Amino acid sequence: MTSKRSAQEYFREVYEEVFPIAVRVAYRITNDIEVAEELCHEAFIKYLDRMETIPDTQQAKYWIIRVVKNLSLNNQKRLGREAAANQRAYFEPAQASETGEVSYLKLEAKSHVQQALAALPEKLRVVLVMKEYGEMSYKEIGSVLGISETNVKVRAHRAREKLAQYLDGGDVYVP
Repeated sequence: MTSKRSAQEYFREVYEEVFPIAVRVAYRITNDIEVAEELCHEAFIKYLDRMETIPDTQQAKYWIIRVVKNLSLNNQKRLGREAAANQRAYFEPAQASETGEVSYLKLEAKSHVQQALAALPEKLRVVLVMKEYGEMSYKEIGSVLGISETNVKVRAHRAREKLAQYLDGGDVYVP
C-alpha cells in the first residue's frame, strides 16, 4: 500500500477488484448466493483487520480468495454435520419404556452383583473391576498392579468363577 493513497481508497480498490471473484468462488462451493455474499463480507472484514500486513493488491486478492474458500468449505462442513445430527435425531428408534417390574428387577440384580463383587477378595475384585468396568487390557492391568499379564488373567478367571458361585444360588435377573 503506497502512502499517497488513503487506506480507504486502497480498500475500495481491492474490494472492487476481488469481491466479484470471491463471490463466484464462494457460490460454487455453497450453491447459495446469499450465503456466498455473506461469507465474502466476512472475509473482507478479516482483510480489513490485516490490511496493513498485506503489501499489494495481488497478494490481497490471493489472501481474500483463500479465506473465502476456507470459510465456504467450513460452512459446508458445518451444514453437513447439522444435517447428519438432524437425521440421526429424526430416525433414532423410540426407546421402549420399561415396566416397573423390569426396573425393579434390574435394580435388584445390580445390588446382588455389587454385593457379590464386594465379597470377592481384594486382589481378585480389583482385577475384575479394572477389566470389566475400566475396560483395560490385561497388559495395562498388569502394569498398574505390578504383576505379570498371566497373573492378571489367572486372577480375572478366578474372580469370575467366584462371582458365578456367589450369584448362582440367588435368583438374579439378567436383562
